[in-house]
Amino acid sequence: MRTADFDYDLPEAYIAQEPVEPRDSARLMVLDRATGAITHAVFREIGRFLRPGDLLVANQTRVIPARLFARKPTGGKVEVLLLRREAPAVWQALVRGRGLVAGKRLLLENGLEAEIVAVLDGPLRRVRFTRPLDDALDRLGKVPLPPYIHRPLEDPERYQTVFGRESGSAAAPTAGLHFTPRLLEALQAQGVGFATVTLHVGLDTFAPVKEEDPREHKIHTEWCEVSAATAAAVNRTRATGGRIVAVGTTSVRTLETAARRAQAGEVVSPWAGDTDLFILPGFRFLAVDAMITNFHLPKSTLLMLVSAFAGRERILEAYEIAKREGYRFFSFGDAMLIL
Repeated sequence: MRTADFDYDLPEAYIAQEPVEPRDSARLMVLDRATGAITHAVFREIGRFLRPGDLLVANQTRVIPARLFARKPTGGKVEVLLLRREAPAVWQALVRGRGLVAGKRLLLENGLEAEIVAVLDGPLRRVRFTRPLDDALDRLGKVPLPPYIHRPLEDPERYQTVFGRESGSAAAPTAGLHFTPRLLEALQAQGVGFATVTLHVGLDTFAPVKEEDPREHKIHTEWCEVSAATAAAVNRTRATGGRIVAVGTTSVRTLETAARRAQAGEVVSPWAGDTDLFILPGFRFLAVDAMITNFHLPKSTLLMLVSAFAGRERILEAYEIAKREGYRFFSFGDAMLIL
């Protein structure tokens, strides 16, 4: 297995720069793993491909305004991207600027200061603020968009899912962006269940793999949770013949993490903690029967995950069809349902 096996050519014109309106008007490619058949639809038609008794499991995380701007005491500009809170005033963050060694002070607005207390991998730093950011974050921060999106987003809520409840992510669980309250109501009226998990997304999830052998790539840990209610819904669905349909790769990783800690006779058990689960071809899926996902970056861990689920050659072939059919790629792009 080589990282180059997960590469493909994508001209920039295919990268969606803004979301479609309404959310559920995105296109939907449906891939049947058993036959290889591909069907083209619109996302609001997803109920055609789901059955009563199926269970959608979505990530309820919300993106925080994690992008902060600071300066050094000497005046130099610094950009801080919050990734993970370790204590009320201590964060892991990507810090961009020169000379950002341990002990360096950073000045923000309204007298707020920070100190770099540890140098971690590359631009990753441990940063301690003079007070917790809870009250100031909405005022000081901006919602971070992926670097391949070059247009400002007029409504920051369009980078949030309609079911997001738990703040903590540096990036959106983008497969969930296609759902509207009306569509969720229609699916539930059809007999499709809905449950949530939480995984607070770090940017490492979306980073391209640079190692020649992807098995040498290190994914940083992300905090996730499967509640008792969601675990019970998953176990009940599987016991009654329904399918577990993960909404997005973050839901896949959360469910499969919980499945590896399941008690006898269960698909998943309630669980909360850090996960560094890296899914590559050859992985045995224990909890997920189908998934909804977007079209992912070349050489990314996400492309490797969907290749593990549906087969690398089949996924890359589907991506070529998507290009020919004019699908939109990445975070604000169209969707794929893999059955």
